[in-house]
Amino acid sequence: MVKQTIQIFARVKPTARKQQQGIYSVDEDEKLIPSLEIILPRDLADGFVNNKRESYKFKFQRIFDQDANQETIFENIAKPVAESVLAGYNGTIFAYGQTGSGKTFTITGGAERYSDRGIIPRTLSYIFEQLQKDTSKIYTTHISYLEIYNECGYDLLDPRHEASSLEDLPKVTILEDPDQNIHLKNLSLHQATTEEEALNLLFLGDTNRMIAETPMNQASTRSHCIFTIHLSSKEPGSATVRHAKLHLVDLAGSERVAKTGVGGQLLTEAKYINLSLHYLEQVIIALSEKHRSHIPYRNSMMTSVLRDSLGGNCMTTMIATLSLEKRNIDESISTCRFAQRVALIKNEAVLNEEIDPRLMIIRLQKEIQELKDELALVTGEQRPEALTEAELLQLEKLITSFLEDQDPESRLEVGADMRKIHHCFHHLKKLLNDKKIHGKSTVSSEIKDQDCQEPLKEEEYKKLRDILQQRDNEINILVNMLKKEKKKAQDALHLSSVDGNEFRHSQSSPFPPGNPEGPRTSSSASTQVQDASTFGYRSTLLQRKTGMREEMSLGRQEAFEIFKRDHADSVTIADNKQILKQRFSEAKALGENINEARSKIGRLKEEITQRHLQQVALGISENMAEPSVPDLLEEKLRSQLEEEKRRYKTMFIRLKALKVEIEHLQLLMDKAKVKLQKEFEAWWAEEATSLQVNSPAVKSLSHMKPFPPTPGSQQQRSPLLSNESDVNAGKILPSSYPILHSQEQNRTSASLDDSLPARPTSSIPLTGDSQTDSDILAFIKARQSILQKTCFQ
Repeated sequence: MVKQTIQIFARVKPTARKQQQGIYSVDEDEKLIPSLEIILPRDLADGFVNNKRESYKFKFQRIFDQDANQETIFENIAKPVAESVLAGYNGTIFAYGQTGSGKTFTITGGAERYSDRGIIPRTLSYIFEQLQKDTSKIYTTHISYLEIYNECGYDLLDPRHEASSLEDLPKVTILEDPDQNIHLKNLSLHQATTEEEALNLLFLGDTNRMIAETPMNQASTRSHCIFTIHLSSKEPGSATVRHAKLHLVDLAGSERVAKTGVGGQLLTEAKYINLSLHYLEQVIIALSEKHRSHIPYRNSMMTSVLRDSLGGNCMTTMIATLSLEKRNIDESISTCRFAQRVALIKNEAVLNEEIDPRLMIIRLQKEIQELKDELALVTGEQRPEALTEAELLQLEKLITSFLEDQDPESRLEVGADMRKIHHCFHHLKKLLNDKKIHGKSTVSSEIKDQDCQEPLKEEEYKKLRDILQQRDNEINILVNMLKKEKKKAQDALHLSSVDGNEFRHSQSSPFPPGNPEGPRTSSSASTQVQDASTFGYRSTLLQRKTGMREEMSLGRQEAFEIFKRDHADSVTIADNKQILKQRFSEAKALGENINEARSKIGRLKEEITQRHLQQVALGISENMAEPSVPDLLEEKLRSQLEEEKRRYKTMFIRLKALKVEIEHLQLLMDKAKVKLQKEFEAWWAEEATSLQVNSPAVKSLSHMKPFPPTPGSQQQRSPLLSNESDVNAGKILPSSYPILHSQEQNRTSASLDDSLPARPTSSIPLTGDSQTDSDILAFIKARQSILQKTCFQ
């Protein structure tokens, strides 16, 4: 890394004889830094009291007076920079000064004599001369020529310059990668293998430059031009490649419009020139100040292109061209002040070396193959990439025998094969993890057994009693609801099978002659089948929805499902759920289409980039400029890209609208569910309270003692319980035919009591369904056995 400030030089333009020369002096003492002093004599017209400064002194690395020739300029200024570029460092030389001060003559040269060649042609001659001398490396040279006219970039080496107007040419645009490196789009690179090819490219670019006549200069360049030499070098057989670039910049001259009096197009050009030079001075001032966090490189195209040259990875040199005539003294002083600020900027030039990835891959593959051959030569056998199945089984057997061996001196011998050693370690790790998991499960099971063996505490007894009372309330409510369902089924069966006359006849004589028990038996059987199917369906439904209401018991969940089914808002909830499902499926399909469009857009961008790189590479390899006819394939890809972007935008808007609608529907569903849950809780509490107040069986639960049941008490209390359950059913869920259904229900319960075997005494009303009643009685028996054990302990 080379750290140095920007080198500044001054060159004084020879003056014409007719024009009055300003007063200046050059002090070139060998011991001191050369300095330029500009003296302004006091003008008597300003009056006797005049406090204006009369002397200005500026220091430069070297000052070239009016008699300095082009050869001297190249040897002292450009040659050291060219040598650093050949060594692998970036370099920049730019000329700055007012219009007509000799910038273009210094950088490009004059066209009248061969000795008037400027820095660019002399640098090209020097570089190619050194390349021919150095045969130890392989060099590649490319040339680019950029023009910045009215803050728009153009390629001066574009062959369409002569046939097209400036507005029809493609503009050079600036692209920036994530590493903040600048890339110029539509700027062509032309390979130059000889000095003649490079000079031809220079002459082509100079022919296409914008030149106009102004009052200050007969051939004034109206644009900034940057001639860049890209140099790559590589030693044969080495994977290291050196890249370097040399910017030779000819800036357009600043001018005071009030002094020149230009107008029209020349005025527009002067405004853009002065604006870009103003932005350049802002960047210089920001770089010269310490602790400045932001540097305004992006204000103009020229400062963006020259970012590395100004305070970056580059060895930069500035030439201040001065026209020390009396009318231009102010502009010359301003140029010298600008040069002094430029001299404060420090650059850090780094050797641009990188490793060619293709050569590195080839070298590593070759090294791997050599190591494999060497290993096979030492071991005497070729080793495949992975172990075979037989080898893996053999290793597992060795590990098992090693672990079972009780001898502490035993060893596991697998040889010097690292693959086998790694496999042994992996297998041992797997065995250890499996043992840990098994040990944890064994410990947890032992803890559970110990907990079961511990005696129950008094608080747990009380908790179990509360749970039993809660289950009793749930069973009472469910029995009443099941009776209502059974009544609804009987109503539907009678309405579908019996007409009006038969219905009236059945009221007068409920049992037809010849078969008095037939209708009742068939009705009871159909009711049992229907109740069994209904109970199975509800149980399945409850099992699916248990995760939503884990705090509810099974009976309470079934009651909630029946309550929800009969609720007035059930249809609205179902409709909203169906609409929400449709919107979810539509949003999912839109999301898939959006992802597909996004991937297609990325693929099209990549294809466009690859196509452009192919065109550039083809132009570099064939030493040709870009074709004049636009690329049809690239235009087709760009049209497809725009179409996909429009499609993506439309689908994205639709997806946002769907999202709002889905959120609204979800909010409505949540509100309806909360409302339904609150109403069910209120209804459940009301039913439980009424059962505790009206049912003597429920009242006796809190005072119940475990004792063996007697058959007599069972027979005496069963009809009473049935009647009480009918009364409760009528209170909770009234039906449309209360008188008829209560009579039929009493008859059905009586027939079931006769047909069922003797049951233990229960304070819980029965449903009339054999399966449901048996489940209820089994539950009561289990509860009584638990209470007996509790009381006996």
